[in-house]
Amino acid sequence: MPASARATAPGSPTRADGRASFQKARRRASVQALLLALPLIVFLLSTFIAPIALLLARSVQNHEVPDSMPALTRALDAWDGQGVPDEHMFALLAAGLKEAQQSGQLGTVARRLNFDQAEFRSLLMRTARQLPPDAPPAWKPALVELDARWNSPEIWRLLKRAATSPTPDFLLAAVDAQVTPQGSVAFVPDNASIYRQAFGRTISISATVTLLCLVLGYPVAWLLANLPAKSSNRLMLFVIVPFWTSVLVRTTAWYVLLQPGGVINSLLMGLGLTTHPLPLIFNRAGVLVGMTHVLLPYMILAIYSVMKSVSPVYVRAAQSLGAHPFVAFVRIYMPQTLPGVGAGCFLVFVLALGYYITPALLGGAGDEMISQLIAIQTNTQLNWGLAGALSAYLVIFTAIFYFLFNRIVGIDRLRFG
Repeated sequence: MPASARATAPGSPTRADGRASFQKARRRASVQALLLALPLIVFLLSTFIAPIALLLARSVQNHEVPDSMPALTRALDAWDGQGVPDEHMFALLAAGLKEAQQSGQLGTVARRLNFDQAEFRSLLMRTARQLPPDAPPAWKPALVELDARWNSPEIWRLLKRAATSPTPDFLLAAVDAQVTPQGSVAFVPDNASIYRQAFGRTISISATVTLLCLVLGYPVAWLLANLPAKSSNRLMLFVIVPFWTSVLVRTTAWYVLLQPGGVINSLLMGLGLTTHPLPLIFNRAGVLVGMTHVLLPYMILAIYSVMKSVSPVYVRAAQSLGAHPFVAFVRIYMPQTLPGVGAGCFLVFVLALGYYITPALLGGAGDEMISQLIAIQTNTQLNWGLAGALSAYLVIFTAIFYFLFNRIVGIDRLRFG
């Protein structure tokens, strides 16, 4: 019987049947792999992705006034924002203040409005306490008599913006900008800027720490990659051991070492190198020393992982053809390690962008990084909207820097081996 007849004989498997069985087996394997990874996916979504998404969503949410004073919010949304509103708006304001006070939400509303203008909390609280029990003939003159600030168009404009959700106000405030009464966006003067300077300072400190880690870490990684395995493993312990120690403990240790009466200043003065203690703490020097010490192992391990896969044959071949050892190292060896350099620089830079403990303990008043301002907004000011906006910009900066690093050295092509 011909082969073609045997292939199409009843009951014999065909090529289409084999392909279908293969696809079915692949789908079954994919489902099994997904089920195995499902607990990890759920854990990451619930403890990492969801909290970050909620915090970023706070940067455009403005729910305090709309939730506590819905009727006033609808009226403010329809108001054109020109001048002082009419009697109906004042009546809704009085009703909203009474409703918020009875529900216990007046403090939340006052705190939110106080972010826009420092006197708003006292204005709302004073007005709510002095509201007459019975409705007067006209609410507008009654409220203006209680506090003349209610006759200010600026107060009502801020109240209208606070009742708008979603809002760009927090995103603008995070870069020291605001919407003017004319509807345009204006930045505060440079001498009054807080967050723009903090972002610039954060990028500057992170870049400096990354450069220091690269300069210190590259020779160490090269030494570990080229020593015999026994010696390399022993020295690797000095790189890995810091991971077993808390960041807070390491930072506190530098706090002790760098202070005016600490070990370093005492040693320098004892050797006669200086006659007075050097300012090594509560300034930029302390921040750079502490952060470099903490982040240096990340740079070393990232570069080392690539150097281990670089064959020494290429450098020896260049030297055998007449190249100077330094030239061979720079032109042959170093380009092969660029993926590791890029990965290490990106990892250290991103970690430095969000650093908090070390700058807070070792830095001074002029060394605040953006992470410290986010902590202040969440823990002290309770301004979650501004904290979310600052975090959103930090995420955007991280994405931009990843794109730049990837374009320069191609860190997505890194292979650890």
